[in-house]
Amino acid sequence: MLSEKTTKENQVSRRSFLRNGAAAAAGFMIVPRHVLGGKGFTAPSDRLRVAGIGVGGKGQSDLAEIAKGPADVVLLCDVDDRRAAASVKAFPKAKYYKDFREMLDKEHKNIDAVTVSTPDHNHAIQALAAMQLGKHVYVQKPLTHDIYEARVLTEAAKKYKVVTQMGNQGASGDGVRQLMEWYQAGLIGDVTEVSCWTNRPVWPQGIPWSANKGVLPKELDWDLWLGTAPYKDYVDKLVPFNWRGWWDYGTGALGDMGCHIIEPPFRILDLGYPSEVECSVGSVYVDEFKRGYFPDSCPPSSSVRLKFPGKNGKKDIYMNWIDGGLKPARPEELGPSEPMGDRDGTSGVIFYGTKGKMMCGTYGMYPTLLPTSRTKEVNVKQTIARVPEGHYVQWVNACIAGYGKKQLSSPFEIAGPLTETVLMGNLAIRSYDYKDGNNFPGRGIKLLWDGANMKITNFEPANQFVKREYRSGWKLGK
Repeated sequence: MLSEKTTKENQVSRRSFLRNGAAAAAGFMIVPRHVLGGKGFTAPSDRLRVAGIGVGGKGQSDLAEIAKGPADVVLLCDVDDRRAAASVKAFPKAKYYKDFREMLDKEHKNIDAVTVSTPDHNHAIQALAAMQLGKHVYVQKPLTHDIYEARVLTEAAKKYKVVTQMGNQGASGDGVRQLMEWYQAGLIGDVTEVSCWTNRPVWPQGIPWSANKGVLPKELDWDLWLGTAPYKDYVDKLVPFNWRGWWDYGTGALGDMGCHIIEPPFRILDLGYPSEVECSVGSVYVDEFKRGYFPDSCPPSSSVRLKFPGKNGKKDIYMNWIDGGLKPARPEELGPSEPMGDRDGTSGVIFYGTKGKMMCGTYGMYPTLLPTSRTKEVNVKQTIARVPEGHYVQWVNACIAGYGKKQLSSPFEIAGPLTETVLMGNLAIRSYDYKDGNNFPGRGIKLLWDGANMKITNFEPANQFVKREYRSGWKLGK
């Protein structure tokens, strides 16, 4: 047994040790990081810990790009082990889950940010669940499946003060910045009309749902894949790509490419919410005389016209969208052998101004003044900063810096309204094919949109497409 004196001495010694140790630790903490780790050392606190939800296909390439920045992929989540295999191999130290809810519940303290690269119908629930835990999010385009969901995520970014970016990488490209500098310099005057087009869909649309059940792969959790969507038996060839052509899961050609193609005019012209939308869709015939009606499937082609109210005394702006391989008329200023939009002509944008025209391809690539000779003749000063680090690393750096510290190319305050505009086209398409008995009352109607209140004011059936009902057991947010 120790004596009373010895016990007191030991207590004093322990207090002295703790006091001196704390002082030493405090002194240690103010030593510059580069001294501690040597030249080029990056402290753990300066690296982003990322969890990926949906890590196959596009999710795989998203994580690969994010890992080029000061980021560590520490968690992987996918409902399909086959699709996840490449990412599991690329990030062997990352823990793997199938259910994103379980992963976030158990691991939220071990991550700083989340990527979402799943089918469209599950984007919102996954992104919001991460945001409510204070996690920064990178979400593939389109941001959401429904207009309501896009509004919710836009507001959530501000509420939870998290760094957000949508996966429309062209928003960080030089092309859209070059176009904006030309427009702000007045080279084409005021734009009153825009035409956008794409060759998509490149997957089946305008077809009936398969009556044949497929053999469910053992690696796929079908119930988790369905998520918010109504339950249906598994069918072959839906996963991993063709889901895009079905309204329960995807958003069609417009949802797939709209955020890439519409982004330049939306940003450059500061469009905001549209006030009107009308459309027509390509027909599918089941025999020589009868048109097929497949309300579950997106149409094989569509033409949408959106009106945006003019600002600051300027005229209204009309945006035309065409998909299914159709194109707008070739501008007179464009030579007969010159490419229109993309180099292969499959997609693009034409701006029609009061003093001239300009165009670009997908992602804002190939910015061109018309006639094309003007492109080399003009010399406009660069006024908009470029993003040399790219779309993904820009987000990583912004996450590390903290909310509001760095500018982003497609934060939800921009990506949300852009996605709503894209989805407004889909609302018109689905309303056009809305059937009441033997009639299609939506056809031929111009829909009037109250953007602030997310409501069609002149055709009530269209409002069912603003916000869908989730399957039982799934809800948006806590």
